[in-house]
Amino acid sequence: MNGLRRIFVVTVITVVAFGIAACGADQKSVSTGPRGGDITVTTTSFPDYVDPQLSYTVEGWEVLWNVYTPLLTYKHERGKGGTEVVPGLAKDMPEISPDGKTYRLTLRPNMKYSDGTPIKASDFSFAIQRLFKTDSGGSVFYDVIVGASDYAEGNAETISGITTNDETGDITIALTAPNGTFNNLLGLMFAAPVPPTTPLDKDATNNPPPASGPFMISKVDAPRTLTMERNPNFHTVRDAGADEVADAGVDKITLVENKNDSAQVTDIEQNKTDFMIDQPASDRLAEVTSQYGDRFRLEESINTYYFFMNTQKPPFNDLRVRQAINYAIDPEALNRIFGGRLHPTQQILPPGMPGYQEYELYPGPDMNKAKQLVAEANPADRDITVWTNDEPDPKRIGEYYHDVLTQLGFNATLKVVAGDVYWTAIGNESTPDVDTGFADWFQDFPHPDDFFRPLLHGDSILPTNGNNFSRADIAANNAKLDALLQKQLGDGGVAGQYAALDKSYMEQAVWAPYGNEKFATFVSERLDFEKAYHHLLFAQDYSAFALK
Repeated sequence: MNGLRRIFVVTVITVVAFGIAACGADQKSVSTGPRGGDITVTTTSFPDYVDPQLSYTVEGWEVLWNVYTPLLTYKHERGKGGTEVVPGLAKDMPEISPDGKTYRLTLRPNMKYSDGTPIKASDFSFAIQRLFKTDSGGSVFYDVIVGASDYAEGNAETISGITTNDETGDITIALTAPNGTFNNLLGLMFAAPVPPTTPLDKDATNNPPPASGPFMISKVDAPRTLTMERNPNFHTVRDAGADEVADAGVDKITLVENKNDSAQVTDIEQNKTDFMIDQPASDRLAEVTSQYGDRFRLEESINTYYFFMNTQKPPFNDLRVRQAINYAIDPEALNRIFGGRLHPTQQILPPGMPGYQEYELYPGPDMNKAKQLVAEANPADRDITVWTNDEPDPKRIGEYYHDVLTQLGFNATLKVVAGDVYWTAIGNESTPDVDTGFADWFQDFPHPDDFFRPLLHGDSILPTNGNNFSRADIAANNAKLDALLQKQLGDGGVAGQYAALDKSYMEQAVWAPYGNEKFATFVSERLDFEKAYHHLLFAQDYSAFALK
């Protein structure tokens, strides 16, 4: 998923992820009982959507993970334990056919949404239909379902590969081919059931669907504030046996947008607010670390920051120009913008992701080599629009990149867009002059396909809500990705093939990656710091917030 500070089966896949310090607490962070109270969370940019089928940013997923529960879900635990897929609204893990192409699940009985509407098996089918009708960025994962492509293209009224029985709760999903990530996909909010009263083909942000998780969205005033309150019917989910879905530790969370990240730091220090989604301003980091170390920590996250380049338009349709950018970028200069929280990289897969093997194709920074490559390419079109958003770090990163392009002889224009709409703007094919700019990616699930398919597969060039900003479409790599998807990550040599694919993409310089970011947990004195933690997939776990 995209960030704005910028989203497997455990017996098969061993996730090599960074450990997160438990700070004296037990590794599990599931709330042991409701404590109540109201808290305030601040963010520099509002969630892209308050809609489970559409949201695809850290801000959005952080909110929605504890609002919409899929058939499967992920454990509410720190570190690697949180990447385990477990039953959510489904009674058990799927029964998978020997050929790996049919998944059978049964919905737990007698569950209700927050508005009292019964949760039905057919609501899952409706949710998947919404993915395609709303042109969701997440739809690229689910076209493996039989009939999904026909439905998306308007050639069918339903998705033939999904059959449901509301009386028994049975759900059967037929796939076009075996899929090594499908359990992961069933655990994402994209696939969370919603009632058919939800608009099929429209964004539901201003009137979100009723909830199936511990919180419900009770008020939205986008892009300024939203309110989460306890779901009065969540007990029906727990009573049905969904023990892995954590209960809420507080009664109410108010999320407020504040464009000044330094002011957010001050508010946390003075206990005016309780948690900030974004990282403390880099010029305040030393102060926070030294003076508030009893309620601040840095935690590992699985992500990659990079500059995208539109490979289908001049000047970035020339490999030499893209290689020049990679030689020119100085990760250490960018690390200073992050206040030292950045691990330098020149590749797509981040540390902690299966398939990661460190390499360096473009040693540097080497501005002389970069200028030589630009001179060889001698692009006729040197007018470039550089995109970034208005959050402090991305804005400074965009300014740095603009300066690098200017030094290389391009006529660069910096375009700064509000963080609330940045990803939808650059992910829309009708937006003009999306040449190059700031981007990042946070894992959706612990499988390398997640860093390739939505970002670099040719089929992920979408009319709206796309994430393939470089418009990469390399036929051989597309085919390799599709072949690898049919295998399990634990099969011999598969992780190594993903490592080779990483290098293959970077030999074509489809991105200019520069770092992997550490995340911060910084809370007020009111919150129980030992319980607050950063989940490896969904960022801060709001169910773990508890007042002292």
